[in-house]
Amino acid sequence: MSEQEQTRDRVRQLVRQVLENTPLADEEEAPKTKFINVAPPPIQAEKEFDRDESAKTLITEDDLRGLSEASRLRVADNARFTPLALDLIKEKRIELIKKSSRGASSKVRSIAVGCDHGGFEFKEKLKDFLAGKGFQVRDFGTDSEAAVDYPDFAHAVAKAVSEKTADVGIIIDGAGIGSAMTANKVPSVRAAACYSVALAKNSREHNGANVLTLGSKQNSFKEICEIVEAWLATELTEERHQKRVAKIEAVERQFLR
Repeated sequence: MSEQEQTRDRVRQLVRQVLENTPLADEEEAPKTKFINVAPPPIQAEKEFDRDESAKTLITEDDLRGLSEASRLRVADNARFTPLALDLIKEKRIELIKKSSRGASSKVRSIAVGCDHGGFEFKEKLKDFLAGKGFQVRDFGTDSEAAVDYPDFAHAVAKAVSEKTADVGIIIDGAGIGSAMTANKVPSVRAAACYSVALAKNSREHNGANVLTLGSKQNSFKEICEIVEAWLATELTEERHQKRVAKIEAVERQFLR
């Protein structure tokens, strides 16, 4: 046997001895991971009220239909109730959640409102909504659902704002666009057609809008109330926005000469 073969033989023997003298570890089953959800289930925010009737100044028994016992009903701060409604409230132990009047920070006191035939129904409801919050409301028509021309009423509201016989104006037609176009022809008026709360806030905070136009075919009355409420609660306060509105007024003055 050659020396090289002898060396390989010795190496094999050493490896065999090492393997024989080394105990094999028992095979262990890999531990199974068990996931335990320790986080509590999400807590649902409790609703402040079960039904909102705060747009109404008179609550009747019809407004309480469908409410279960111990329900919570949101009403205007100065809401009145029919006798039957009061009986139902007592019988079903309905809790009344009073909606507070407009914030004291609002500078708006008087509001001119107007509409065409398409906005008549919402305009009538909106008057009650605004009066319930303590605003002085001046109605410039129309007075029925008979067909009329929206520019006539948009002009009347805008003129009241321009002449400062009303702090702001609100006009409702089918889309709100035509009334905005008309109102913006009147000096010192900045009318904005708004279909959401975000637009309403932006039109006041950034653009100093003093007339709000709404579309009866674009929003529900509930949405209109939310838009109006947000619009009235927002003011033009930041200097950078005031500077830009001043430039709008400067453009207007160029065409009034």
